[in-house]
Amino acid sequence: MTRPIGYFVHHQGRGHAERAAAIVNAMPQRPVTLFCARDDIFPPLGTHVRVQTIPSLFEAPADAAPALANVRTPTTLHCAPLGWGSITRAIATITQWFDTARPALFVTDVSAELAQLARIASIPCVSVLQHGDRDDAGHMAAYEAALGILAPYAPTLEQPGRPAWMLAKTHYAAGVGIDAATIGAPIEKAAARAALGLPASGEIVLVIAGGGGSGTPATPLTLGARAMPDAMWLTIGAVEREWHETMPGNLHHLGWVDCPATYIAAADRIVSSAGNTTVHMIAAAGRPWIVVPEWRYFDEQLWKARMLDAAGAAVMLDHWPAHGGAWAAAWARADALDLTRQRALVNRDAATDAASWLCTLADAAWAAPDVEILSLLPEQHA
Repeated sequence: MTRPIGYFVHHQGRGHAERAAAIVNAMPQRPVTLFCARDDIFPPLGTHVRVQTIPSLFEAPADAAPALANVRTPTTLHCAPLGWGSITRAIATITQWFDTARPALFVTDVSAELAQLARIASIPCVSVLQHGDRDDAGHMAAYEAALGILAPYAPTLEQPGRPAWMLAKTHYAAGVGIDAATIGAPIEKAAARAALGLPASGEIVLVIAGGGGSGTPATPLTLGARAMPDAMWLTIGAVEREWHETMPGNLHHLGWVDCPATYIAAADRIVSSAGNTTVHMIAAAGRPWIVVPEWRYFDEQLWKARMLDAAGAAVMLDHWPAHGGAWAAAWARADALDLTRQRALVNRDAATDAASWLCTLADAAWAAPDVEILSLLPEQHA
């Protein structure tokens, strides 16, 4: 019997769903169940994949018990409120599936609590590792309990301070979740502009906001656009407007678009947040690039932006430019980037390699205990 794989997918933003879909679609011989609070955020999935919706683990239900709201949370947990019937139902759905499906692996992208739940339920787990200050007791318990760790970025972007035992069982999937066809063969700029109805000549600056926050502030962009009156500035994604901004005529807010990779290909320069999918799409294209991290739990985007800057792939700003001179200084640095360092951050085979690694872990975990098979497992922390 081929044991199935379970996969928890966080529903914030789009990156979790996009990389999960890419990986599970690359393992057509293995049944997969995706657990998520939303079933409408996934790209097309193979017939071997089903989505099991569960209540959100992070949004308070109407029946939450207010008297329990201030009960102290143990240091080994992050989001574990008491008296939420929605969490009770979600955990019951997952553990019942553990019992009936007897899965080979359970992947969490991301939840430290569910990684620990799988270990308690005697189910081998793989934890997805993201950037950020994640050396707290809750995260470290999840990583230590896991059979393996999946890092959806290039090893050159690994942040300092990870313990050796974590790195020993980490698989890097650089660029997983973006269209592999664009890696090594990006869309031509002229073709992208023609497809979007944009001018064939003239400079275009693209600003990309991620899907996990309230939006990129528009006011700093008005300053950047005014400082470059001969360039067209376009924004895609959510933009947060303010009453005191004075938008110049060369700045255009397009909102959410279905083809961000095409806009990236059409651009000459890019400003973005540091969301995982956004980072990989830009790196695949190779452009002068400014990264301004958005607020995220555990400083996830801050650390990713730091590592992009350290790798010479992008210019990180810790806050939005407040005047035209600051924009000019940032662009001078971005124009000097070696774009080959960006393209080295993505791997066309990231999804198939990650799928193969997961299936190898799954098969080895349940095989007869001979030395050859055990050698396939990552080194465990003693």
